[in-house]
Amino acid sequence: MPRQGVGVVVDPTVPPEVAGMLRASSALLSRIRSGWVPPPAVPPERRRGPSSVVLLAATPLVVAVMAVLLDTSLAALGFVVLAMFVVIVLVKIAGISEVPEDDRPHERAVYEQARWYAGRYLLPGDFDEDAARVLARAQRAIGTVLRSHVNAEGLLDDARNAVILPEQEWELARLLAKLSALRAEHRALLERGVAPEVAAVVRPLENALAGSEAAMLARVEALERYAGYVADAERAYHARGQIEELRARLPRYEELLAESGADALAVPEIERLAEDAEDVERALRRSVTSAHEAFRYLES
Repeated sequence: MPRQGVGVVVDPTVPPEVAGMLRASSALLSRIRSGWVPPPAVPPERRRGPSSVVLLAATPLVVAVMAVLLDTSLAALGFVVLAMFVVIVLVKIAGISEVPEDDRPHERAVYEQARWYAGRYLLPGDFDEDAARVLARAQRAIGTVLRSHVNAEGLLDDARNAVILPEQEWELARLLAKLSALRAEHRALLERGVAPEVAAVVRPLENALAGSEAAMLARVEALERYAGYVADAERAYHARGQIEELRARLPRYEELLAESGADALAVPEIERLAEDAEDVERALRRSVTSAHEAFRYLES
């Protein structure tokens, strides 16, 4: 069943346009995973009846034939001809106004891509509740970094972030899906009851599951630390921008004070603006340096 906050996770080596299609088709992919197959496409020549041009050209002929037959003993045949023509027209209209049930190009496209890239995407239902929470934390941390201005401005290593962080997300998602499957199998085994002789074997398996989860949590916490440093850098970045904006306005304030004869009242806060800018710049550099250190830990 779908897990809140977790969507389709796609291997970063999948082409971007295909990855976007898969991420937007969670419900359809779940149906495909459960065995649903879209109906095969019907060739256009089998779906289409007589063309509109042919029907339009045939109308005067049908009317003329009917008029001739009505003046003879074959009047009944005339009505039959008219009825058949009306049926053909109605079938044509229905074919134009209604989309055939099997005419679903988007569903077929998703189905074909899902088959081609099987094993390179994961659905929300692949994660149990605990795994989904861990993955959601990782995704939030990664999003914090990739959506930040300091990353977009190149203060971080934006090129490596764009490669390594999606790889981290995919690898973590793949391992969490495996962990979820093993935990489900383990719970099912315990629910059936375990003989005393088997209990000694079960405990090491449970320790293996717990150890794997702890290792994944450590990886997520590393991502969160990195995202925390980036968030600090982001705040300093915006503060620097605001101070630069105030510094650009400073001459106007000084001019106003001089013209109003209040130069002696120039407040020290304005004069310390340059010092504040330097403090923020140093904070930004410290945050960026810390982020780089955290990123190197992710690579190891």
